[in-house]
Amino acid sequence: MNSKLSIAAVAAAAGLVAPAAWAAGVDCPVSHSALKQALSSAVQQSNGGLQLNMWGTIVNREGYVCAVAFTGADYQSQWPGSRVISAQKANTANAFNLGPNSNASNHGGFGVAGLALSTANLYSAVQPGGSLYGLQHSNPVDTERAYEGDANEFGTGADPMVGKRVGGVNVFGGGLGLYAADHSVVGGVGVSGDTSCTDHEIAWRVRNNLGLDHLKGVNGVSGDANRPDNIIYDITNGASANGFGHPKCLFTADQTALPAVQ
Repeated sequence: MNSKLSIAAVAAAAGLVAPAAWAAGVDCPVSHSALKQALSSAVQQSNGGLQLNMWGTIVNREGYVCAVAFTGADYQSQWPGSRVISAQKANTANAFNLGPNSNASNHGGFGVAGLALSTANLYSAVQPGGSLYGLQHSNPVDTERAYEGDANEFGTGADPMVGKRVGGVNVFGGGLGLYAADHSVVGGVGVSGDTSCTDHEIAWRVRNNLGLDHLKGVNGVSGDANRPDNIIYDITNGASANGFGHPKCLFTADQTALPAVQ
């Protein structure tokens, strides 16, 4: 379902003028129409949570926003705050995922086979005393770019975030790296609008619907080779057993029932 096109073409289709900084040769792995279709289909599955409408955002490998979509009747049918959160999640997933041979000098290390991390995998590691504490405060959202424009264009092909690096770091469920057929990372997807556990479930199905889940053989922290960056529910008395756990949410779905990666 995914269609690779230049970000300049995305902007042109939306009636926007592409800035010189990204107009030439910058690819988008997913179009707005493909994202909207994949997101709408994913929401119709059994994802647990509160059964709310959702926002979804795609960023490319350079961190530029390629597409923003929603599943409701209009931009007011989802939590307004979740639009930018979905962009944060997409940016985080892209920023902290690696494809194979990304660190070939680290013999036997994670980098040789790549490393897939969902935003859900970061939750425990960024808590006080965690190995990544402080990560959540890095790479802040560019608020001028994230909140500008006409709200009636939010989630459309002309969303004001398209073609911009919005940035942001988010460390709960809903963000995943996008992996092409050669296992290279081509961007990230972020989903927001329900519980963080449901956001992860829906993001997983969106990636699967787009055919950008080629992670077979890529390392992860979940302990499941078929779902290397899956959400982990191993927190007891506030501590995660493997350091990458995520709290369970209201009406949490079974994460082991999600589609295996390709």
